[in-house]
Amino acid sequence: MSQDDAQTLSYPIPSEAALEPPAEWARLRQQCPVARVRLPSGDEASLLTRYADVKQVLSDPRFTRQLDAGDAARISASESGGVFNTSLSTAIPQAGEGHQRWRRMVSRWFTAKRMSALRPGIEAMTEQLIDDMVESGHPADLKASLGFPLPVWVICDLLGVPDAHRDKFAHWSDTLLNLTRYSQAEIDAAQAEFVEYMTALVAAKREEPGEDLLSELITATDSVGERLPDAALVATGQGLLVAGHETTANMIGKMVGMLLADRRRWEELLADRSLVRTAVEEALRFDANPGFGMPRYIGEEIEIAGTLLPRGTTVVCSMAAANRDEDAFDGAGEMDLSRSPNPHLAFGSGAHSCLGQSLARTELQVVLEVLLRKLPSLELAVAVEDLHRVEGLVIGGLREVPVRW
Repeated sequence: MSQDDAQTLSYPIPSEAALEPPAEWARLRQQCPVARVRLPSGDEASLLTRYADVKQVLSDPRFTRQLDAGDAARISASESGGVFNTSLSTAIPQAGEGHQRWRRMVSRWFTAKRMSALRPGIEAMTEQLIDDMVESGHPADLKASLGFPLPVWVICDLLGVPDAHRDKFAHWSDTLLNLTRYSQAEIDAAQAEFVEYMTALVAAKREEPGEDLLSELITATDSVGERLPDAALVATGQGLLVAGHETTANMIGKMVGMLLADRRRWEELLADRSLVRTAVEEALRFDANPGFGMPRYIGEEIEIAGTLLPRGTTVVCSMAAANRDEDAFDGAGEMDLSRSPNPHLAFGSGAHSCLGQSLARTELQVVLEVLLRKLPSLELAVAVEDLHRVEGLVIGGLREVPVRW
């Protein structure tokens, strides 16, 4: 079935249950690997759901992030087209050597050595948040008590943002990542406040540098001896704050939800703590609610999975649907906590794969280790079918994760 023969689906595709994938994914992978979909903006795009196709597109430089092109599909209904079209995507080079130089400068902060150095602090903060949650009594919302505050603290600490300013980012991040809730005026206002704040922070770091990523980026030079301009410094700070806390905050909640949804998974981890690393990777692969996926734009005609995509097509890569592809993973529909190797696409692939994936992995591993140690009797305080998804965000998540112990 070609995308022209199929009906146009509304995207994102809804799911019946919070932790389960839409049944449509399996049908699309088998029958319609390049499907026509209508985005929240009303514009049309082509959806990819097979592992091989998604990996190919994410690694192919002809599929660009030029989502502000005149004929590119807008993602959301707002005039700007959503978070993919903000100054975050214009102040930083999106392709070629310029992008690679930017990535190399920023990625120095996300090495295995740096993560090892950060780990004790992340562990201490996790313990503190869990202690506070226990003291407040159960049932508790694990997402609000632990999932949300931990990554905000970590990324603010990394960037050198004062503790008192953490709460500001929740609103700015929500506004930028929401596909439907806010008007263009509200999005513009939040974006302007965010830029103003980050501009002032960069100026303050220039005056009084600290032991943080922003301070280092101000003076660092890339491989051709150039420094980042202020607009790129501001956009880098914004991008890391938005991407670095919202995705991990939601993933903590979803990971714990998945592991508690079937008690045998939690018991397996209690019996063998060495499974924590592979369990985190499997939770990332098994996540049926990651949000929008990765949009790409093509400026030339390209064939994918036997379908010719015309110039000007916007392609949406569903990494989560690809991660359930039986051709790539044995028993793809089952959660196997010891699965190895696990080449999932949760962090993307190619030149634009997630810059902070080592940090996200560290946070998820620490959360799981500390919860297993401190709250072995942890369980969901509601039935699995009473968990509800966050709707309308670029990033998928659960509204809350009620737990008791």
